[in-house]
Amino acid sequence: MSSTKSAAESYDGFTAEERAAMKEHAQEQKKSVARRGASRAEKEAAAEKDVLAKIAEMPDADRVLAERIHQIVKAAAPGLAPKLWYGMPAYARDGKVVCHFQSAQKFKTRYATLGFSDEAALDDGALWPTAFALKELTAAGEERIAALVKKAVG
Repeated sequence: MSSTKSAAESYDGFTAEERAAMKEHAQEQKKSVARRGASRAEKEAAAEKDVLAKIAEMPDADRVLAERIHQIVKAAAPGLAPKLWYGMPAYARDGKVVCHFQSAQKFKTRYATLGFSDEAALDDGALWPTAFALKELTAAGEERIAALVKKAVG
């Protein structure tokens, strides 16, 4: 018998980062259940507090981007409610995520990402982007993000 395993035999399924994200999502669901008796305003305030706490935990470069994205989304689409989604700051309409911020640290990538779900009204013909890489924010980048978020909510 050979002591070396093939790639298929040694595959454990999910990466450590993916497993951590799933655990965070399970914790988010538990918090959501625990808040069932609260008013909508109380739930939204608690969810935003969770988002801001998650942002505060990020490494400096990601934190600066996430704080600014949070401000831009809140200003461009005040109807979107902040919430955590797999441990990432996200913004939802009627409980469904429209966009989210993924820090570079989250999955050990070289850039952060602003992503949009299929709930976002960004359709443009047969092909359009649903995620954008972020390394820094310029005034022009902030304007583009605000326009995308406005378009996303219709």
